[in-house]
Amino acid sequence: MSAVGDILLAPDVRPFAVAAAIMVTLGGIELLTTMVGLSISEFIGKDFAVEAESHNALSGLFLWINAGRLPLLILIILVLGIFSIGGFLLQGLAHAVGTAIPVSLAAVAAAFGSIPVIRNASRGLARIIPRDESYAVDDRDFVGKVATVAVGPLDQGLPGRVRLKDVFGNWHTVSARASPDSEALQVGASVLLVDRDAKSFIAIAAPADLIEQQQSSNRA
Repeated sequence: MSAVGDILLAPDVRPFAVAAAIMVTLGGIELLTTMVGLSISEFIGKDFAVEAESHNALSGLFLWINAGRLPLLILIILVLGIFSIGGFLLQGLAHAVGTAIPVSLAAVAAAFGSIPVIRNASRGLARIIPRDESYAVDDRDFVGKVATVAVGPLDQGLPGRVRLKDVFGNWHTVSARASPDSEALQVGASVLLVDRDAKSFIAIAAPADLIEQQQSSNRA
């Protein structure tokens, strides 16, 4: 353990160790908050959108690594993780041949080397991770829609999470809790979003005809 600690605290890998620590911290907090029906993704940026008409180098880089197709927090964790792994591998190879790369040069090399990896990884994750909300869809558009309880059960306490598809066919995961006069809504249940307050959407059990309509729409 002491050898591992010495490696992680070595000056030539310090930026990568810090990036790894931040990644683990953010990932742990997100996992814990999601388990109780909340998500810090909603508070630090639901989706990161880059204006298409902006042509500067920075916005072009963001677009190239698929910013806007993943929740901002997930993209940050992905960037930190790939940068950290790349840096450790780079310095590890240098140590294997009996040398060490200056930390500033290693950080720059790891950052540039990470960009194509981030692009490919973010593209793959975007296909399997639902975005919380889209900049193309207003929150109010979800009221009156049928959703499925993903994290629950939904009751009158802490919000859970429900999944639904928008008019463009994109899946979204949003916070919701049961209506005051509704029984607890179990995971997997179809619910109707009837309102929204400052904290979350309000849901009731979905009528059978709306469930059938949703199933037909999902198959389309």
